[in-house]
Amino acid sequence: MIIPIHDPTTGGPMDPVTPAPARPRASLRRTSTIDTHRPEGLMGPPVIEAHARDLWTAGDGTGTTVATAHIAARLDGPRHHLVEIVTTPAVDGLGALVGAVVGPGFRAKVDAAVPALRGTGALLYLLLDDLPGATLVSGYSMLHAGVVGRVPHDEYLDARGDLCAGWRIGGTMLRSVEEIGRPPMLQGPVAPELDAGGDVMAWHELPAAMTPNGMRRIRRIDVARGGGDTDPLVVDAMFRDTHMDDHGVVRIVHEYHLAAEVEPETFTIVSIMATPRVLPYRECPDAAASAQRVVGVTTTGLRAHTRAELVGASTCTHLNDVLRALEDVEPLAGAITEEASR
Repeated sequence: MIIPIHDPTTGGPMDPVTPAPARPRASLRRTSTIDTHRPEGLMGPPVIEAHARDLWTAGDGTGTTVATAHIAARLDGPRHHLVEIVTTPAVDGLGALVGAVVGPGFRAKVDAAVPALRGTGALLYLLLDDLPGATLVSGYSMLHAGVVGRVPHDEYLDARGDLCAGWRIGGTMLRSVEEIGRPPMLQGPVAPELDAGGDVMAWHELPAAMTPNGMRRIRRIDVARGGGDTDPLVVDAMFRDTHMDDHGVVRIVHEYHLAAEVEPETFTIVSIMATPRVLPYRECPDAAASAQRVVGVTTTGLRAHTRAELVGASTCTHLNDVLRALEDVEPLAGAITEEASR
C-alpha cells in the first residue's frame, strides 16, 4: 500500500470549509451526490448511486422540495463500460447508453440518447453529465490503495500532458510519473461536516454512509434574487470530491467554491470568483483565474462553451465541472419566479 503524505512543497491548498451556508431567502438550492464504490473489491466493477434535489426556500425560511432525481448504475471493470442504468424519473432512450464507456464522449452519447433533457436544467441531466467526471476521479481509490501499476512517462505525457494545470508538462505530477511511474500520493484534509448549523434541510437525504475505498462527489448551487428586480442574480456554488480510506476516515481530494453574479434578463455572467479550497498539487490553483473567461458569457450553452474554450494547462478539469453546472442558473431562476408566485 502507498502511504499518503502531505508535502507543502508539492501539494496544493488544504483549506476546506463547511459547504452549507445558511439558505438564502427566496432561493433555489440544488444539491447532488454521486457515490462510487466497489463491493467486489478494488479490482471489481464500480457501482454508482447518485442523488439530487432542488429545494425552494421561501421568504419566511421554510423549505419545499421542488424536484428530485436518482441514478443507480453498474459499470464493468477498469474500462468503465456502462452495464446497467436505472433512473428516477424514468426516461425513454437511456438504454442506448448501455455499453458506452463512462468517460470521454459519454456526454455526447447522453445528448443523442435523451435530446429532450439537454438545456432543460433537469436534475437528471445534471447527474448524467457529472457521471464521467465522478467515474474518472473514482480511480483515486485504486491509486491510494497502491494497486495501480507503473505507467510509462511517455504514455501519460501523450495522453494528458498540458491537459490542465495539474497535468502541466514539467509540473509536479508528470515529474513524479517520470521518476516513480505514478502521480505522487498526496493526502488531503479530513472532510468537515456538510452542515454545521443544524439545518436538516441543508442537503438532500444522503445515501448510506460511504464505504472503505469509496468516493463521493458532492455539489451545491444556491441561486437567489438580488435586492431588486433588475439586480443580478446571486449564485453561490461549491464542489467536493472525497475518499474514504480503510479506516473509515473521509478526506478531501478536490474542493472549489464559486461566487458569481448573473444578469437576470439575458443571464449573462457579470462577475465570478473561483476559490480553490483543496487541490492535490501546487500548480492546480493557478487555474482559478481561468474562471474569468466566462464573464460576459451567457449561462445558456455554458457546458458547450466550457468544453470548447476552457482547455489546456491554464485551466482545471474540476473547476470546469463547477462552471458547467452554471448552465442551470436560468431554469433555477425560472423556478424561483414560479415558486414565489404561488
